[in-house]
Amino acid sequence: MTTKEIIPVVGMHCASCAINIETRLKKLDGVQTCEVSYASDKAKIDYDPAQVTIETMNAEIKKLGYELRPDYQANHVNHESHDGHDGHDGHAAHGMPGMTEMAGMDHSAHLGLNQSKTEKLEELEQSRRKALIVLPVALFMFVIMAWEILGNIFATPKFPIAPELLNPILLVIATPVLFWAGRIFVDGAIRFVRYRVANMDTLVGIGTISAYTYSALITLFPPIAKALSAEMHTYFDVTIVVVGFVLLGKYLEANSKLKTGAALEKLIGLQAKTALVRRDKDTVELALEQLQLGDIIIVKPGAKIAVDGEIVEGGSNVDESMVTGESIPVSKQVGSNVIGGTLNKSGSFEFKATKLGKDTTLAQIIRLVEEAQASRAPIQKLVDQISAIFVPSVLAIAAITLIVWLTVGTVVLGFSSALSLGFICFVGVLVIACPCALGLATPTAIIVGTGLGAQHGILIKDAQHLETLSKAKIVVFDKTGTLTKGKPEVTDILTFAGISEAELLATTAAIETKSEHPLAEAIVNKALQMKLELPSISKFESIEGKGVVAQIGEASFIIGNQSLMNDHKIQLSNEAKELSQQGKTAIYIARGQSLVGIIAVADTLKEETLHTIKQLQDMGLRLVMLTGDQQDTAQAIAKQIGIVEFKAEVLPADKVAVIKQLQQEGIVAMLGDGVNDAPALMQANVGVAMGTGTDVAIESAGIILLKGDLTKLLKAIRLSKLTLRTIKQNLFWAFAYNILGIPIAAGILYPVFGILLSPAIAGAAMGLSSVSVVFNSLLLKRIRL
Repeated sequence: MTTKEIIPVVGMHCASCAINIETRLKKLDGVQTCEVSYASDKAKIDYDPAQVTIETMNAEIKKLGYELRPDYQANHVNHESHDGHDGHDGHAAHGMPGMTEMAGMDHSAHLGLNQSKTEKLEELEQSRRKALIVLPVALFMFVIMAWEILGNIFATPKFPIAPELLNPILLVIATPVLFWAGRIFVDGAIRFVRYRVANMDTLVGIGTISAYTYSALITLFPPIAKALSAEMHTYFDVTIVVVGFVLLGKYLEANSKLKTGAALEKLIGLQAKTALVRRDKDTVELALEQLQLGDIIIVKPGAKIAVDGEIVEGGSNVDESMVTGESIPVSKQVGSNVIGGTLNKSGSFEFKATKLGKDTTLAQIIRLVEEAQASRAPIQKLVDQISAIFVPSVLAIAAITLIVWLTVGTVVLGFSSALSLGFICFVGVLVIACPCALGLATPTAIIVGTGLGAQHGILIKDAQHLETLSKAKIVVFDKTGTLTKGKPEVTDILTFAGISEAELLATTAAIETKSEHPLAEAIVNKALQMKLELPSISKFESIEGKGVVAQIGEASFIIGNQSLMNDHKIQLSNEAKELSQQGKTAIYIARGQSLVGIIAVADTLKEETLHTIKQLQDMGLRLVMLTGDQQDTAQAIAKQIGIVEFKAEVLPADKVAVIKQLQQEGIVAMLGDGVNDAPALMQANVGVAMGTGTDVAIESAGIILLKGDLTKLLKAIRLSKLTLRTIKQNLFWAFAYNILGIPIAAGILYPVFGILLSPAIAGAAMGLSSVSVVFNSLLLKRIRL
């Protein structure tokens, strides 16, 4: 019998780390499947406890620098209320029964890398301090590097400090930079030697250690330079620049990743803290874990509904936007189902608890988000794909170079000359193959790209989401709050029996000021916008789920839905059917027994929606709309904006299923703004949240569009394509220098032409590749989105 667990992982620094962990764990007997996500720092493992244990898995990956942390559970939970209040309407998590059963871990704590939030923030602060200390030095060294390269090319004055004086200073600076700030890179190189696993840290580590070691030998032991016929040229600047820039990129990435872990904490905070329960003719306030199936729970106006259930007494309007994403509250009567975590807007009612703990709708949403977080996208960064081949290949070439010189060269030139030339070629191969430009290729483009995005109100959490967006073929939209404004507005005013629009609206608004229904609020807001004077009303009666009856002067008015009109035998107009087909809600107004008007209310489109949809279609993207709305409303909106594919009456679990199905046909980008969108945002290859949406949606997404402006999506797609193109260009130039330079550095031209690439020239070529990469990345700033 197998066990499925989602276990936090400590120690991952790049996407290839996840591959290393997966590879090692899959080799263990008893591990059926293993999927490690670098984005969420979690491993989703299906294993047989009779054959393998977590301790065995840990022993296998600890030597690689990683660790599974299944023990970090309830004792680390933070139960602080999100709104600072206690009581039945609080926002804090309070031990939902069975929640830890969903994945063997707590949901209310922000785990990050399986550390407490405080620990993770401390680690991030240490990373920030290192970057701030090293980066100014790295920038200064970069200037020196560029100065020397330009000096060699254009014969300009060399740097005013002689190498004999500068090198000891650079040695003192480079030592703590590499072995303190760049310790993770050194560890990466050591792990490669010990366990034959490579990642981005390994590439940077071997390159910087090679450059540092050669430079230190030349500086500390000048006779070695003389014996090897080497110049006093060192590569401390290479070590400092690479460590500084890569550390900055890692800090920015870690800072963004830290925020993504808050999604589950926000979700668990949606549930009520306690519930008012009727037991033995008494009303008691109980914590959620004390509730039992069948309990009768009392819900007061403005309170959160504790768990899922069925109303047995009373009625109200309930805001279910947390689940459905729809802004208009739903009328509830006896027999209606209610969902835990939703908000009671007006009346009081009692309901019977039918689902508790892990079975509630909110718990299911949490589980969906967690599973999406723990899954790893199939797309891997190009650098990480090449790492496993590049590093051992370069080391093999360098070793073969030295061996050939010591064997063949000794026969032709003698041992002393062969050793001298062989060592110079060996170091030259390592230096020219140093992945400095490779290490800078992605971070510099990402830093410039994300900075440009921020200037345009596009917040990008990490490089993976930016890269994936450029490859998206399908864009899925939530309707409410994404394509629409998310708030009901008056769209049509139809009048009969000689009444004017202004009089109808003023009369209706005056009566609706006494109502708490959100549709009434839309009518009142419209009257206020038109600055209408509202008449006084003398009588008012609210009819639950149907409308209101009121008296103004001598006239009696009936305002409500079709059911209320039928109750009073009022003949209706055919115009209402057309309004309904347009996705609008019709409110009938009758004076006495005669219909005098219809006011239509709907969630209207954002101003930029039509333009954005047209532009996306022109890009050749496939567009899909998902909504919890009814079929007629969804069809009307889809037709209005020109989207052919849409699905109506979709719940959160259904949205995830749709995304999974679409992912079989291409890379999917999902846009949403509500709590109900969080699982789908996490499941999509890239989630895009509207900045005006809920915190949970924002935390669950990889890209955020500030102010909820849809046109920013167009800019985000263009930015992602341009940034990815720049990264590919950078990688091309980074490898071009290596591919062309390695054979020359190995001495392939020496036997025929007598040309030998010294480490100094190798360093210049490698430095030039770094300069070209950074310059190419900076060109992104000149692009208009």
